[in-house]
Amino acid sequence: MEPEVMKLLAVGLAASLGLLGPALAIGLIGYSALQGLARNPEASGPIMTNMILVTAFAEAIGIYALIIAIILAMIV
Repeated sequence: MEPEVMKLLAVGLAASLGLLGPALAIGLIGYSALQGLARNPEASGPIMTNMILVTAFAEAIGIYALIIAIILAMIV
C-alpha cells in the first residue's frame, strides 16, 4: 500500500472510532433521560439539566476526536 492510502485509512479509522463512542453515549443519555421523565415527570428540571451537561461533555470528546482526525489528515 502507498503511504498516502495508509494515512487516509488512519484518518478514517480515527474519526469513525473516535466519534462512535460519543454518538452511542448521547443516544444512551437521551434514552435514559426520557425514561426517567416518563417515570417521574415532576423531576424534569434536574433531569434535563444533568442531561444537557453530560451531553455537552460527551460531545466534547467527539469534537476532540474530530480535531485529531483533521490534524492527522493535514500534518502526518
